[in-house]
Amino acid sequence: MTRNVTTIRASEKFNKAAETLASDHDRFVNDIITLTEIPAPPFKEERRSEAYEAMFRALGLEDVARDEVNNVTGLRRGMGNGALVVVAAHLDTVFPEGTDVTVKREGTKLMAPGIGDDTRGLATLLAFIRALDAAGIETEQDILFVGNVGEEGLGDLRGTRHLFTKSAYKDKIGCFFTFDGIEPQDLTIGAVGSSRYRITFRGPGGHSLGAFGTVNPAYALGHFLVGMSRLEAPSDPRSSYCASVFSGGTSVNAIPEAVWVEIDLRSEDADVLKQLNDDVRQLIRDAVAYENGRGNTASGEISADVEQIGNRPAGATDKNSDIVRACCEALTILGYQPDLSASSTDANIPMSLGIPAVKFGHGGSGGNAHRLDEWIDVEPTESVRGLTAGLLAVVATAGLFEG
Repeated sequence: MTRNVTTIRASEKFNKAAETLASDHDRFVNDIITLTEIPAPPFKEERRSEAYEAMFRALGLEDVARDEVNNVTGLRRGMGNGALVVVAAHLDTVFPEGTDVTVKREGTKLMAPGIGDDTRGLATLLAFIRALDAAGIETEQDILFVGNVGEEGLGDLRGTRHLFTKSAYKDKIGCFFTFDGIEPQDLTIGAVGSSRYRITFRGPGGHSLGAFGTVNPAYALGHFLVGMSRLEAPSDPRSSYCASVFSGGTSVNAIPEAVWVEIDLRSEDADVLKQLNDDVRQLIRDAVAYENGRGNTASGEISADVEQIGNRPAGATDKNSDIVRACCEALTILGYQPDLSASSTDANIPMSLGIPAVKFGHGGSGGNAHRLDEWIDVEPTESVRGLTAGLLAVVATAGLFEG
């Protein structure tokens, strides 16, 4: 058995796998198109999940299953020595139900919502399975392939969270790859944690003239927002806050009974994120107290409800870990300069649990993620180079059995 990246890259079997990635590239592109044109809005991934399950079965993976949240899993058995290596990509896109997901093609450029984030990642896993099988590669550790739900937005990583906390595999996973994003050299080894809240300020309401002077939840919200704008968020570790979505009120001539805001707090450091959370909760208390002290409370007081709508944990994978070493060496051999970064991805969950994890780009080029004019370029040379780097990192991590 070897985990030496140089030895694996030079081996006859891996060369056969790399050749298969090249010769099957048209099939890879067809998989991208097929999956892109199956809508997968947030919390409504079932149709794409069913199709992906069928693809796993057709490729001969073992124990193929779709769980209660619509994650799809399939096992490629190796020698069974050691914990599972998970290779994942996410099924969901950011786009709402009814979005036109028809793929348009101009030469090697493909355009459609969600085509790069992360439908190309789903097709990458299928290409890996075919290449491993065509080359007859056996790995020391078993590989669990996963199409997971809930990576985007308010999905709050629910698919990966379920995999690591409730699935049959939850205590059997040794390391985790998520193939997400385009550029392979952008290797994510840090998890940017985030806390997301919907904060609702409530009051008695009333006529804008007849009840003038009554406490107004909109003023409490304004006081809160001014305070939030003055919070301190360090640049190192990278941290941020944002007031994002607003709603409330019933009429221009009525004091609102309720107004709300959704906010996003982020940091690479769990302690900094906790401090931002504590600061925001104090601002809410201050805003309520301020408005109740400012206005007339004879008809009722201002109150605030805080609902957490997102909780992505922070964490990190040691840059000296085996998985990071394998990824960096694989990227270097394929001519990339690894750039170690932090982001918010499915890898947040295993990182927060102390399980080595990375986010690896699936190759080629692309742009306009999360926009209707999202695009990728599937020019074969660069596309196959990225796929080869990813597969090399996976095989080196799982170990190439040489018996």
